[in-house]
Amino acid sequence: MLHLRLLTPSGRTDDVVRLIERTVGTTHLVVLPGAAREPAGDVVMCDVAREAGDELLTGLKELGIDHSGSIAVDGVGLTLSRRADRAEREAPGEGADAVLWEHLVEETHEESTLSFTYLAFITLATMIAACGVVLDNAVLIVGAMAVGPEFGPLAGISTAVVRRQHRLAARSLVALLVGFAVAMAVTVGFSLFMDAVGLFSESRLQGERPATGFVYAPDAFSLVVAVLAGIAGTLSLTSAKSGLLIGVAISVTTVPAAANAAVALSYGDTGQTWGSTEQLLLNLLGIIVAGTLTLLAQKWFWARQRARTATKANRG
Repeated sequence: MLHLRLLTPSGRTDDVVRLIERTVGTTHLVVLPGAAREPAGDVVMCDVAREAGDELLTGLKELGIDHSGSIAVDGVGLTLSRRADRAEREAPGEGADAVLWEHLVEETHEESTLSFTYLAFITLATMIAACGVVLDNAVLIVGAMAVGPEFGPLAGISTAVVRRQHRLAARSLVALLVGFAVAMAVTVGFSLFMDAVGLFSESRLQGERPATGFVYAPDAFSLVVAVLAGIAGTLSLTSAKSGLLIGVAISVTTVPAAANAAVALSYGDTGQTWGSTEQLLLNLLGIIVAGTLTLLAQKWFWARQRARTATKANRG
C-alpha cells in the first residue's frame, strides 16, 4: 500500500475526494478541513494499492494539485486492515509489478545528476577495476561493478525516451559521458603512477588473463548479457524489488571495460583500448535499448489493465 498526504486548496477538495472515491484500490480516506497553513487549504489523506497508485497520481496532477497544493507519497510497510486487503484485491494486477511513473522519473532524475558523489563513485570504481584487470583478479572486477553508479543515467535515458522528458535525457547523457570521461582520465593518471612505483606493468596487462581478458574482447554474448541486464535492472527499478539492482550491476562489463581501456591507453596499447571501448559502448547501448523496450512494454500492459478495470466497473 501507498499512503498519500495531500494539501489541497479548499475549492478543489471536493474534486480530489471524488477522484479518490472513484479510483479502484483506495481506502482510509481522511479529510481535515482548514488544517493546512502553507499552502493554506485542507489536508486529505488516503491509502491506495500500489498497482492503482499511478492512476490516482495522474488524476491528481490533472487537477493541478502539484501546482496549487502538494502531493506526498510514502510506502506503507505494514497495514493491518480488512479494507486495505479489499482495496488490494480490487486493484488491477499485482503490487510488485506496478509502475509508479512519477516515482521512476524522480528516482532516475536523482541518480543521473552529475554530482561530486557520482563522479567520485564512478572514478573509484574504475580505479578498482584497473587494479583488477592488471592483477587478473575477478573479485576486484566484481567489486568495481558493484561500486559503479552508471545504471542510474542509463535508466534515466530509457525513462526519458518513454516519458518524452528531454531535460532528463540531456541530464542523464551528460552524467554518463562526463562521468566515464573523468573516470577514465583519472585512471590513466592512476595507471601511470602505479607503473612508476612498480605496481603496474605492461607485461601484466598484455599477458595471459583468463579471468579478465573478456573485458576487451566483445562478442555476441556481450550484447545478450547487456540486454538481459537492462531488462532486469529496469524491472528492479519499477517494481517493489529494487534490492535486486545490485545483482544487475555486477553482471555487465561497463566499468571494467572503461578501466581496461584507460590502463591500455596509458601504455599505448591501441588494440586493447579499442576493444575495451567497443565492449563499453556495446554494453551501454544494450542496456539502454532493453530498458526502453521494457518500459514501453510495461506502459502498454498497465494501460490494458486499467482499461479492463474500467470496463468491469462500468458493467458493475
